[in-house]
Amino acid sequence: MNEWARLPDLSTEKDFGGDTFAPIYTTTVTVSGGKVSHGRASGRARSGDGVLDLNLRMPAELGGDGQGTNPEQLFAAGIAACFHGALSLAARQTPLDPAGISVAATVAFGRDPEDGGYLLHVDLEIKWPDIDPVAAVPLVEKAESLCPYTKMALRGTPTTIRLAS
Repeated sequence: MNEWARLPDLSTEKDFGGDTFAPIYTTTVTVSGGKVSHGRASGRARSGDGVLDLNLRMPAELGGDGQGTNPEQLFAAGIAACFHGALSLAARQTPLDPAGISVAATVAFGRDPEDGGYLLHVDLEIKWPDIDPVAAVPLVEKAESLCPYTKMALRGTPTTIRLAS
């Protein structure tokens, strides 16, 4: 017998209080170099709680063996899952059934023409069978404002970079 997972106790009405960022959940993932001392090419990504523990490999398109996951796949999974959750929350508040929603994230890695470094480009494709697009568009827009991944992609995210002692 399959049991339904309990939805998180999150809402757009009650989660905010105050003028500063208030973390609801925090996680840490550490990447360390592998055989070639290059985290992206042969490293390991491990979460602090050990639930995520996987080998990283360069995709074949970038000269790697393609025998493991890579940062772009992980980011695509994260943004698709987060946007799916935000859209599902917005749908339930209307109330529409979010059960048919699927979100595909395509992440492209390439050169940044401004500085010659690297840049990501993200495309999200939402499929929601049997929903009137007129009803769906405002919910997609609301999900865009709710999803921290799309906020990060559209307006940046506060980031601290420091060398540990």
